[in-house]
Amino acid sequence: MILFGSSVSPFVRKVLMFAAEKGIALESRPMSPHSTDPQFVAASPFGKIPALQDGDYTLADSTAIISYLEAKFPAKPLIPAEAKARGKAVWFEEYADTVMFPVGSVIFINRVVLPKMRKVQGDLAKAEEVEANQVPQLFSYLESVLPAQGFLVGDSLSIGDIAVTCMLINNDHSGIRIDAAKYPKLSAYFARMAARPSVSGLIAAERQMLGL
Repeated sequence: MILFGSSVSPFVRKVLMFAAEKGIALESRPMSPHSTDPQFVAASPFGKIPALQDGDYTLADSTAIISYLEAKFPAKPLIPAEAKARGKAVWFEEYADTVMFPVGSVIFINRVVLPKMRKVQGDLAKAEEVEANQVPQLFSYLESVLPAQGFLVGDSLSIGDIAVTCMLINNDHSGIRIDAAKYPKLSAYFARMAARPSVSGLIAAERQMLGL
C-alpha cells in the first residue's frame, strides 16, 4: 500500500501514526497536494492529502483512509466498538480536524511553511495574534477533558488521541509550547504521546527536514 503526502501535514501524519500503531506496512511517498504525479492524481483527483493506493483501490482523505484500514485490519482496534466510547473518539478526531487545525494552520503557515519551505516572510504578527487569542481556549478545553494519566477515551489509545496529537505536533513545530503550570495534564499528555514509537521518529525527521 502506498500513502501519498508529506507527514508535515497533520492529516498525513495521522494516517502514518495510525498505521504504525496497528502494525500496517505503508510505503510513504511524500508529495504536495499540487503534485502532478500520475499515481497521486489517480488516487486523489482533487489534490487532497493523504491519498492511498492499495492495488487497484484508491482513496483520499485521512478519515476515509483510516476507516478503510480499520475495517481491513481489525486487530488492535483504534476506533472503539462500544457506542459511547466510539462517539467520543470520533468527536475528538473531529475536534482536531475542524477546530484545532484552522487555528494551528495560520500559525504553522506563517512561522514554518512560508519562511522554512517557501523562503518568504510570513505574517508573524498574525501568528502571534492567533496564538495569544485562540490557542488558550483550545488548550483549556483539552486540559478540562484529559485524565491525569492515560488517554482521551477509556483505557487505550484511540483515533481521538492520534488526531489531537498530530495537531499538537504542528503547534510544537510552530514554537507553541504547552505551559505545564497552566496545563499540567495536557503538557504531560503531549510528552507521553510524542514519545510513542509510532510518532517520535516522525517528529525527529520532520524537525530535521524543516530545519527546526
